[in-house]
Amino acid sequence: MSSSGAERYYWCLSHQRVESEADMCAGRDRLGPYDSASEAELALDKVRERNEAWDAEDERWEGKH
Repeated sequence: MSSSGAERYYWCLSHQRVESEADMCAGRDRLGPYDSASEAELALDKVRERNEAWDAEDERWEGKH
């Protein structure tokens, strides 16, 4: 458990599943921590959204948009 006492969850990139602190893979293979399993399940969606926003900002910065 984390120091706050609440369980934290992670998205495992290797196994494509939610993992808890009790059964998580190495840090290089996971995203998180998240406060809930359902939040961890959406990790890749959040990554995709952020990447799209950053790409749009890069285009704006470079004068392509």
